[in-house]
Amino acid sequence: MFSDHVLGFQHLGLPVTNLDQSKAFYAQLGFREVMARVLEMADGNIFVSMMDLNGFVLELYQLPAAALEEIRQRQHGHIDHLALDVDDINAVFQMAKANGHTPLEEAPVFLPFWENGVYYFNILGPDGERVEFNQRVK
Repeated sequence: MFSDHVLGFQHLGLPVTNLDQSKAFYAQLGFREVMARVLEMADGNIFVSMMDLNGFVLELYQLPAAALEEIRQRQHGHIDHLALDVDDINAVFQMAKANGHTPLEEAPVFLPFWENGVYYFNILGPDGERVEFNQRVK
């Protein structure tokens, strides 16, 4: 069962068009930056800031310039994904496939976040929302 490995809520992902402006806005609401990274991609850099408010973590990320206009034009909202904290990403990946879900990634993906990195993958919910499973490497 998923509940054997899902530890709880991990973060809420929010694409933004101006990371500095968004960080300042959320800082005014009491959030503080607890992690920042730049992911170098073939089509441009992705700038990421994890902002924390009493254990609620908001992932603000600014995609490369080519993707920003699509984000500005969204009519359905800007929340991108709900992330669940898991203790065994590979077991949850296999469980997702066994339960008829199609992961959006071929395998759990590593990102150089936090101290030792994270592994994640996504599935789609019934209305197309992305649910991310995320394990911090210890």
